[in-house]
Amino acid sequence: MQFLSGTDSEHTKEWDFWINGGRKSGSWNKIQVPSQWEQQGFGSYNYGRDYVTYGKNFKFNDEIGLYKHKFQVPNSWKGKSINIVFEGSMTDTEVKINRKLVGAIHQGAFYEFKYDISDKVQFGKENILEVKVSKMSADKSVNNAERLADYWILGGIFRPVYLEAHPKEYISSTSIDAKADGTFRSNIHLKGVNSVNNLKVELFDIKNNLIGESQVQIQKGDTLKQIQFSVKNPKLWTAETPNLYKAKFSLNKNRKNIFHTEEKFGFRTIEIRKGDGIYINGTKIKMKGINRHVWWPETGRAVTENIDLMDVQLIKEMNMNAVRCSHYPPNKSFLKICDSLGLYVLDELASWQKKYSTEVGKKLVKEMVTRDANHPSIIFWSNGNEGGHNFDLDAEYAKYDLSNRPVIHAHHKPGNAFNGIDCNHYEDYYSTKKILEGENIYMPTEFLHAQDDGGGGTSLADYWELHWNSKKGAGGFLWAFVDEGLVRTDFKNQIDVNAINAPDGVLGPHREKEGSFYAIREIYSPVKIDLKTLPDDFNGTISVENRYHFTNLNECQFEWKLVKFKTPFSSESGFDIIKTGKSESPNIKPTEKGNINLNLPINWRESEGLMLTATDKFGKEIYTWTWKIALNEKLSTQFSKSLIKKFPVSVAENDSLFILKSEEKEFSIGKKDGLLKSVIVDKKGKKMSFKNGPVFVNGTMELSSIKSFVEGQNQLIEAKYKNGNKFIWKLNPNGILELNYEYSLAGDYQFAGVSFDYSENYVIGAKWLGKGPYHVWKNRLQGQTYNVWQNLKNSTRTGFSPWIYPEFKGYFDDISWLQLNTAEGKITVGTEEEKMFVRLFDFYGIYGAEGYPKLPSGNISFLDAIPPLGTVLAFNINNDTSTLGLESEPNHLNGTFKRTLYFYFGLPDLGDENKQFSMPKENILTD
Repeated sequence: MQFLSGTDSEHTKEWDFWINGGRKSGSWNKIQVPSQWEQQGFGSYNYGRDYVTYGKNFKFNDEIGLYKHKFQVPNSWKGKSINIVFEGSMTDTEVKINRKLVGAIHQGAFYEFKYDISDKVQFGKENILEVKVSKMSADKSVNNAERLADYWILGGIFRPVYLEAHPKEYISSTSIDAKADGTFRSNIHLKGVNSVNNLKVELFDIKNNLIGESQVQIQKGDTLKQIQFSVKNPKLWTAETPNLYKAKFSLNKNRKNIFHTEEKFGFRTIEIRKGDGIYINGTKIKMKGINRHVWWPETGRAVTENIDLMDVQLIKEMNMNAVRCSHYPPNKSFLKICDSLGLYVLDELASWQKKYSTEVGKKLVKEMVTRDANHPSIIFWSNGNEGGHNFDLDAEYAKYDLSNRPVIHAHHKPGNAFNGIDCNHYEDYYSTKKILEGENIYMPTEFLHAQDDGGGGTSLADYWELHWNSKKGAGGFLWAFVDEGLVRTDFKNQIDVNAINAPDGVLGPHREKEGSFYAIREIYSPVKIDLKTLPDDFNGTISVENRYHFTNLNECQFEWKLVKFKTPFSSESGFDIIKTGKSESPNIKPTEKGNINLNLPINWRESEGLMLTATDKFGKEIYTWTWKIALNEKLSTQFSKSLIKKFPVSVAENDSLFILKSEEKEFSIGKKDGLLKSVIVDKKGKKMSFKNGPVFVNGTMELSSIKSFVEGQNQLIEAKYKNGNKFIWKLNPNGILELNYEYSLAGDYQFAGVSFDYSENYVIGAKWLGKGPYHVWKNRLQGQTYNVWQNLKNSTRTGFSPWIYPEFKGYFDDISWLQLNTAEGKITVGTEEEKMFVRLFDFYGIYGAEGYPKLPSGNISFLDAIPPLGTVLAFNINNDTSTLGLESEPNHLNGTFKRTLYFYFGLPDLGDENKQFSMPKENILTD
C-alpha cells in the first residue's frame, strides 16, 4: 500500500487545488488531503436544510474542486495489479491518471471505491493524478438522499487515498459468516486466477494459536470459492465479550504462497424471532444505543482513529451497548474499534429522508457491504432513514453479506415495520406502550431528540423501563451523540450550530459532557441500584439487579467509601475519606436480582456520606452511587459551628419596616408584604442586595397580619397571608437569619417553594453540599452525586458556545447548604429539612420563539418541586410534557409544606475552621 494523501485529518499531504466558486476561487492553491475544503478556507458553507430556511428559490453552492498530485510507482510493482482507492469523497468524483480517465464517475459521498489503474501508471517516472470533485451530484437522487439533509453539507476528498498493489492473481474480498456453534463459512472472491491451484484458510485466536484450517483446490478462471468448517467451543463475540479471531486467507501455487490477506472476525449468531425479540447467541438483547455522526468541529467529517476511539469509549462510558451510524457508513477505524471494545452497530446506507435511485443505490450497497461485511459488531444493515427506503435494495445486502444480517428500515411513520422490527421514531411514552403491545418487535432508531437540554436523559428512565420489562421491547437509539458545531473559517473560527438545527447532542462538538451524559450513565448502568436514601434500619445490604445480558455480577468489583464532607467556609470542595473497603461481588446472573452486602464497620454512622463504586471486568468504572448518612439538620448548620461570637438582638421599626438588629448585622422586613428589603452585614453599613423574598412561587401574597415578638434571646417577625401561607423571620445572636415558612397546595404545579432577588452580575461562583455538579429537571434527576461541589459562574446555554460545563444556572438537587461567592461577599444558605432544590438565575431547557419551561418569580429559589423538561418535538406553549411518561408529569401536590432556611451573610471569624484533616482530596469538580 502507498498513501497518496495523508492517513487522516491530522496527518495530511499537500496537493494542488483549484475551486470554481466561493473563497479562494479561480486560481491554483495548495490544500491538505484528506480534508473538507471549506475547513481549508475554500468555497462556501451550506447547511442541508438551507432550502427550507431560504425557500424555493434557494440554490446550493454547487462548487467543483480540481485536485492535482504527482506520484511515483516503485519498479517492484511492475507486473502487479494496481488499484487506486478512495475511502470517501464528497460527492461526484472523476479520476484521471496521466490525463486518462480511469473509470466511471463515482457518485455517493460516504463510500469506498477503487479503480484498476495497472495500465495507466508509469514505472520509474512521475505520474499525475487529477481528481475532479463536485460538491453536489449530477444525480438528483444522490442529492436527495445525502445532500438535502439535516446536517452540514461539505465538499472534498475527506478520507484517505492510496494505491494498493497485488499479484495478478489475488483475493479481492472476503465475506465471513462465523456462527456461535463454531461453524465458519467464507465466500472468497478471486481475481485473475490462472496458475494458482490452492486456497487455504487458517483461523487464529487472540494469542495467535492456530485453532482451525481448511483448504480447497481452485481452477483457472475461478472467481468465487466458499469454504466451510467448524471449530470447537469458540469464545463468542458480544458487546459485553468482544472476543475476536483472525482468519488468514492464502493463495498457493504448488505449496508456495503467492498472496495472503487477513481479516478479524467474531463467532456470533444473530436471530430476529418475530413477535419476540432480537437474539445474539441465543440470548435476547436490548439496545442501549445512540445516533452518531462522524464529526469534528475543525475538520468536519474528516476525522482520525483517535476521535473514533474517543467516541466509542464515551458511548461505553454512558453504559450504552449500541450505536447507529447515522446517516451513512463511518470510517473503517470506527467499526474496528466497535469490534474490539464491544458495541452493537447499525450500519446505514445514506438517505436522509429520500432514497437513492435503484441504479445508484445498488452500487453503493455493494460498496458498503463489501467493505464492512466482516465486522462482528454490525448487527443490522439499515436501508435508509425516515422514508429514504428504496425497497428494490432490500435484497441487495445479502448478495455481499454471507451472514445475511437482518435489514431494517429506520422510519418515522407508524405501520412501516420491516423484517418484524418496527423502528418508528419519536413516539411518546404512551404510544410506545401501545406499540409494545402490538405484533412487532419495537426498536426506535431515533427517540428523545436531544436539542438544547431536552431529550437525551430527560424521560429516558421511563422509556427504558418500558423496553426492559416488555417482551417485544428491544431498546432504541437516542438522538444524538454530539452537537454538530462547525468551526467557520469564514467567521474567525467561531463554532456554528446553525441556530436550532444542529445542537442535538448529549455532548458538545469537542465532546463536552452535558448533564444528560451522566443521567444516561446511571439509567443504563447494568448494575441497577434503586436505593435513593438510606433507610433508618440500613444494615449495609443493598438490593441490586443485574441488567447485563451475558455477565454475572461476580465478574464486577465493588468498593465503598465512608466520607466526611468539606464545610462551607473551608477553601476546598470534595470530601475526606474516613474508611474504604471492598465488598464481595454477589453471584447474580444476567437479568436476575439479588443483594450486595457492603460489610460496613460498626461505627459507619459516624461518617457523613457513603459512596459505592462498581467496576466492570475490564477495570472500567460502571457508576458511583452516593448517599447521605448525616441528615440536613446536622449538615446544613455546619457553618454555625464557627460562629462563636454572640450579640444581643433587637427590633426597631418605622412606618414601613421592621428592622432586626444585632451589633454587626441588620435586616429590614417590609410591613406591607413581610419580605426582606435590605441586608447590612457589618458595623460600617456594608450592604448586600439579596432581597424581595420569600415570595411564594404559586398563588397570591395578600398579607393578612404581620407582627414582631421576642422568643428567648431571639427576635422574631411573623407574617400571615390570606391564603393560609405564613412565615417567621428570626435573628439569632450568632448572626444567622432564620426563616421558617409554610404553604399549602392542592393540584398540579410546575414548581413549589419560595424565591428571592439577587443580581447575577454580582456573582463570582458557588459552592454547595448536595447533588451535582450538573443541574437537573424533574424527569432527569439521575446522574448527579452527593458531594461538596463548586463552580465559577458561566452563562452556558446547553448546546451552544462556549460549551462551558457544568452549567452554572439551573435547578440543583438535594441541597443541604449553598454558598454564593459574590462581589458583595459570601451568602450562605442551609436548610434543616431534606430534599430541597435550589434554582440559580434565569435559564431555559429548550429555546424557540420563547424559552421553556417557564421560570418561578425572582431569580434565586428554594423549592420543594421543580418542572420536567420535554423535547423540541414534544412540547407545546404550555410545556405539556406529560405524554413523555410518569416522571414527566407535572408535580401532583396536595398538602402543607414546611421548611426552615438559615442565612449567613459575610464571613465569620473562622478560628480553626480551615485546619482540615490532611487526607487526600477526592471528587474536586474539574469538568
